[in-house]
Amino acid sequence: MSALRPSMVFTSAMLATAVLAGACLPVSAQALNSLTGNNALIRQNDLQILQNRVQRQQYQQQQQQYRAQDRQIVQQPQPVVPQFKPGCTTQIIGSTAVSNCR
Repeated sequence: MSALRPSMVFTSAMLATAVLAGACLPVSAQALNSLTGNNALIRQNDLQILQNRVQRQQYQQQQQQYRAQDRQIVQQPQPVVPQFKPGCTTQIIGSTAVSNCR
């Protein structure tokens, strides 16, 4: 789980950057529009395309992280199974083996 935290921080930072860039986009597009005309629209479209790509990549990375978490196998404790105790015991007396069965 701790290995996922740096990537989640990175993903959050990228998302925040994309949101901030999206918030600033209309203001900068209006300023460029008055200066350069159609080029500003092209630049705005290019920025929107790049933002969409970044958001799609972030979404895909998040989905991969979710799938990796789902694939993690939780180790189950070994079940307690009663042991069968044999009814016969063998004793060695001198050089003779004697079996006592119940």
